Amino acid sequence: MAQSRSALDILARPDDFDLGQPSIVVLVGDEPFLAFHLLALVRERLCPDENDRAWAWREFAGDEPPDPRDVFDEAATVPLFAGATRAAIVRNADGFVTQSRAALETLAGSPRGGRGLVILEVRSFPANTRLAKAAAAHGLVIDLAIPERTDLAGWVRRWADTRHGLRIAAATAELLLERLAADLGQIDQALARIAASLGPGEQGRTIEPEAIEDLAGSPRERTAWGMIDAAAAGDTRVALGHLTDLLEAGENPIAISAQAGAVLRRLSNAARLLALPPEGGRPAGVEAALKAAGIASWPKAIGQARTALGQLGARRARQLPLWLLDIDRSLKGDASRGLRARLALERLFCKMTRPPADARPVSKSPQDRRP
Repeated sequence: MAQSRSALDILARPDDFDLGQPSIVVLVGDEPFLAFHLLALVRERLCPDENDRAWAWREFAGDEPPDPRDVFDEAATVPLFAGATRAAIVRNADGFVTQSRAALETLAGSPRGGRGLVILEVRSFPANTRLAKAAAAHGLVIDLAIPERTDLAGWVRRWADTRHGLRIAAATAELLLERLAADLGQIDQALARIAASLGPGEQGRTIEPEAIEDLAGSPRERTAWGMIDAAAAGDTRVALGHLTDLLEAGENPIAISAQAGAVLRRLSNAARLLALPPEGGRPAGVEAALKAAGIASWPKAIGQARTALGQLGARRARQLPLWLLDIDRSLKGDASRGLRARLALERLFCKMTRPPADARPVSKSPQDRRP
């Protein structure tokens, strides 16, 4: 992809964002939350007066590529008496880029001047194309992906403060990321619900993890978390009860498996870290291993994970990725629906439960084996 700026960085400090005079703006990636807020920020810069947006901001759906003449004419029209800059936005524009590449190369290869601009929302934008090189020279390319090694918990805390007026603890941000699988759109909705639930005298207090247990996620998601926590702790009866509720509510078995996998892989990673030799990077203790594996660092989450790890045992915890791979193959194959899908999930939860001591086979002594 062409040299670009990170959408995550821009939205973290929107007041510092300088749009400049690009001839073309390209949003690259598949993150709807970041795309929505980036477009809103660009629109605010181009059309600060809301009354101008009806005529100066026009979006085209790219599912069926629009006529390039309509897009380019919309951007080229110069307003007579208004100060807003016209913009033609093509959503899902990969097909439009393929169809209109030569015209876009000409547009991107020269300064904008007094005309409007074209904004493209695409999934990919290879850096070795002439269009990408021209956009890097005279345009603006914004990467919608979340960069590796990003302090996403810190970003969520800043977003909560600037967008929702919330002060949240670091552990609260980590819990939101864990429970909502780093889905920024769902996290934003959860923060909005938390902000709406606060009374007049609670606006300035720091939101601790315990405060969001009943507010983060939908009822189905909270049922899924209860199922996963119960299964990992060895309480199969409760886990199967939650599984029944989810399946009867129409939840997809593959989605249930994916949500469980996100948590169980962290437990497996912690067990793997604890199995390392001291000189090979083994953490100082169980809590340090759990944190290094991505478990949210607040007492309840660490306590639940420690209990689950002890219940599973080191060997079975390290086997979890293999079990998850098996169930993924089953749910995408012969056990894709109905009772077979349910049985596959039930089998996983039962394998995670350590049998009671009196139910475990006892090795017989040589004398006991004699006829």
